[in-house]
Amino acid sequence: MSLEQTACEGELDYNFFDALDLKAFERRLTEVIQSIQPSTIRWRVLLAFISICTAVAAWQWLVDPETMQVSFLYSLYNHIFFTIASLLLVFLFVCGIHKRVVAPSIVASRARQVLTDFNMSCDDTGKLILKPRPSS
Repeated sequence: MSLEQTACEGELDYNFFDALDLKAFERRLTEVIQSIQPSTIRWRVLLAFISICTAVAAWQWLVDPETMQVSFLYSLYNHIFFTIASLLLVFLFVCGIHKRVVAPSIVASRARQVLTDFNMSCDDTGKLILKPRPSS
């Protein structure tokens, strides 16, 4: 066996194990993103529901003719549904619902940042995209 054959076989083994590592990394990345999806959907539904409640209550608050004739605090007291919905919406944003709603895209974008060093990228589901090697 010549030295060139040994070097080629070593390169084949190395590329084979690299491909296995890439597949394992891709499986793990897709698994992480898919595991985040159910909770993300629940947070999106909650945010949509509270936003719709706040919008409907705000409309009722604005079209009420008594709103302009009384003080602001008394107006909020008269429209308790609007007050609670608004406070709940503010509370959700303070607690970070805006991050939880877009969690899978945050994970994917951070993975893309790391993978650029290796001439790779990934889509929003975690599938790896191999880029061509730059020519020397």
